[in-house]
Amino acid sequence: MAKPPKRPRDMNELAVRIGKIATGELPNDPAPSATQERAAKGGEARAKKLTRRQRVAIASKGGKAAARARKKR
Repeated sequence: MAKPPKRPRDMNELAVRIGKIATGELPNDPAPSATQERAAKGGEARAKKLTRRQRVAIASKGGKAAARARKKR
């Protein structure tokens, strides 16, 4: 995931930046990178290929791992 730009340290620069975001001169959220878009398409394609039994197996494996992680805390 692309990192958002760092905030300016100077308060005046920060105020100008906030004003530009508020007026629409600067976008508030960075656009998703091409890598993120391709990754999302790959996930959708994989989900379409899986059978119901495979999806259930993957979900139960994840659920068990999450339960073990909660138990360790």
